[in-house]
Amino acid sequence: MYFLIGVLLFLVALGIPVSFSIGLTSLFYMLKEGLGVITIPQRMVAGIDIFTLLSIPFFILAGNLMNTGGITKRIFRFASSIVGYIPGGLGHANVIASIIFAGMSGAALADAGGLGTIEIKAMEDEGYDTEFSVAVTAASSTIGPIFPPSIPMILFGAFGGVSVGKLFLGGAVPGLLIGLALMIMIYIISKKRNYPIHNKFDLGEIIESFKRAILPLFTPVIVLGGILLGIFTPTEAAIIASTYSLILGTFIYKEIKMKDIPKIFFDTAKTTSIVLIIISTASIYGWLLCREQVPQTVATALFSITQNPHLIMLILIGFFIVVGCFLETTAAIIILVPILVPLSTNLGIDPLHFGLVMILTLMLGLSTPPVGVVLYLIADIAKIKFERAVSATLPFLVPIFIVLLIITFFPQIVLFLPNLLIK
Repeated sequence: MYFLIGVLLFLVALGIPVSFSIGLTSLFYMLKEGLGVITIPQRMVAGIDIFTLLSIPFFILAGNLMNTGGITKRIFRFASSIVGYIPGGLGHANVIASIIFAGMSGAALADAGGLGTIEIKAMEDEGYDTEFSVAVTAASSTIGPIFPPSIPMILFGAFGGVSVGKLFLGGAVPGLLIGLALMIMIYIISKKRNYPIHNKFDLGEIIESFKRAILPLFTPVIVLGGILLGIFTPTEAAIIASTYSLILGTFIYKEIKMKDIPKIFFDTAKTTSIVLIIISTASIYGWLLCREQVPQTVATALFSITQNPHLIMLILIGFFIVVGCFLETTAAIIILVPILVPLSTNLGIDPLHFGLVMILTLMLGLSTPPVGVVLYLIADIAKIKFERAVSATLPFLVPIFIVLLIITFFPQIVLFLPNLLIK
């Protein structure tokens, strides 16, 4: 066990990409133990040979199509019209747009890369500090993986044996609470720094921008409605979302040209390949951890400290925060879910509740060094140093952490909708 953990941490500390660090650690361990390395490709294929995972490339494709097809611009204009009159209007619009976009794509990087380009420029043009614009954009992009649909939820459902539809519903209220918490903080800071309102309340502009955004706004309705009504599975929902986005961008808004299609598909394939490499190597690593009886060791260690479910959840939250700082979310979920879901079940913790807490905690890692992939992307968009982006964003993680504690101690916030709508 110590070999697996120690070598992985050492390789990550050297700056080797996470997927290669996991794969090399697994290879070194198998050679050391005299295990047949032919198992490696077998486990890699088995790790991604799951029907539910087919939804991942299609949700990524949907996000890329929306960014290229002018859908993100329409979403941001609509969001600006409904909250632009509040102090710090564009900051609030940033959050609202992220919630709407999250209901279409479910990928934090798609949110940060697509909306971030529009939002940061718009906020800077109106006199907002660059650091503030970056911080709001980074923090709000974490809503994507917690608000349905969500790629991390798909992974958790696939490897934890939990209904993806229930996970989607369970993330709705926490996602809205995060948005509300961020907007409260934006309001307080905006009043203190005297940031401008974007526009006066204009019902005509709200109606006009709604008309322009109404077709994209139907995407989450189609996706979630179809899943809840049993019309299609999450995988089929992802295909429908990407097809719908392609139709909107190509035939309705006519912003996607034939010359754009190859790049959209290439970017989707590139992002998907990164995710699948992490999943396949992490599946080997997770299997080796189980071989070393790590689940039993972890359970024994935790029970020796306390058997109080709330205290154990707090310990695990601290653990997830540390893990999220060093491991990509995808790898962390694949490795930890098979180990910790049985543990949570034995403690009487609902796997659905545990999954949402785990995913939200790991999402904090997207905006914290040294991995912090969202921060690297947004810092690059804003043309500022990574260190400045980190210092600006960390305070905005506080309201997200408060929401995390609330849903940890009040599980019905997560469980109410799934229990009500899915029997």
